[in-house]
Amino acid sequence: MRGYHGRPDATRQAEWHDADGRRFIRHGDIGRFDVDGFLELIGRAKDVVISGGFNIYPSDLEAELLKETGVIEASVVGVPSERWGETPVGFVVLNQDADGAAILARANARLGKTQRLHDVVVVEELPRSSIGKVLKRVLAERYGAKP
Repeated sequence: MRGYHGRPDATRQAEWHDADGRRFIRHGDIGRFDVDGFLELIGRAKDVVISGGFNIYPSDLEAELLKETGVIEASVVGVPSERWGETPVGFVVLNQDADGAAILARANARLGKTQRLHDVVVVEELPRSSIGKVLKRVLAERYGAKP
């Protein structure tokens, strides 16, 4: 990638040069290598929820929500919290009747103390971009948070 089309400032902000002068672009993806050495993309740096000084990865919480019976889609966003800075809120799409409070309780029972969800909101569908990506900013706004 040469840079962002027509956005030289954004290009400069994304650039990084190593000690040998090689140019890299910081793309904001977060990944980890699996046991076989394959890179697994797990999220975006801008989506990480920083709560009480701990980094919470939405993909980890989404995986827990998807373990719940009836949950067919899940997305987690950070919303402002006076106590913690940010706190995670889950949005779920269901294929059967289920109670958001019960889903929240069961998911939080499996999560570590620093990862627990503040709330779970049942929605008819997750808002998506034209390419199918979940619009987390829209979910945060629906919850009453300003991005």
